[in-house]
Amino acid sequence: MKGAAPIGEQVDISSGDSSSSDTDDCKPEIKELENSNIIDQPLEEFFAEGPMIRKARMYQEYMKLVPLPTQRGSVIPFTSWVGLAASIKELYGQPLHYLTNVQTRQWDEKRFGADDEDVPLDTIIHPSKAEASIWLIEEVHRCTTSPYYIAKLWLADPMYHANVDAIFSKLKSSPK
Repeated sequence: MKGAAPIGEQVDISSGDSSSSDTDDCKPEIKELENSNIIDQPLEEFFAEGPMIRKARMYQEYMKLVPLPTQRGSVIPFTSWVGLAASIKELYGQPLHYLTNVQTRQWDEKRFGADDEDVPLDTIIHPSKAEASIWLIEEVHRCTTSPYYIAKLWLADPMYHANVDAIFSKLKSSPK
């Protein structure tokens, strides 16, 4: 069994081979971070930012408690990734992770200037596949993201609140 690929290397999931030729695809989650020194800050200095780390830790712990829906039966029409995310939040009555919200915005931004920019996405990508994609990245973000990473992103982005969904006071015992 092969070990994990080094950070920054892409992995071809179809064959299991790793490639080190395209390490530029690993970009920061937010454009402002490219010139930010917060990401390169030594951990000792970063730990001095205690309140943000506590806030990020509480957020991440809460997001781990929110159950992912197990039953999905409706097809959601959508014209953009952000629109699909908003419909998912409303339909399932739960927030999406900060990083998922950032990701959907980035996916929409990547369409700017494309030949099919004005074509509704649900005519390009099947709505069930698109929803499954969002739930997949949502699960990754909820289960594996470090609160330290979230805190670093939040410290670098004064408008991070725009991508944090309201936390609901009650956790549902059974997801829709």
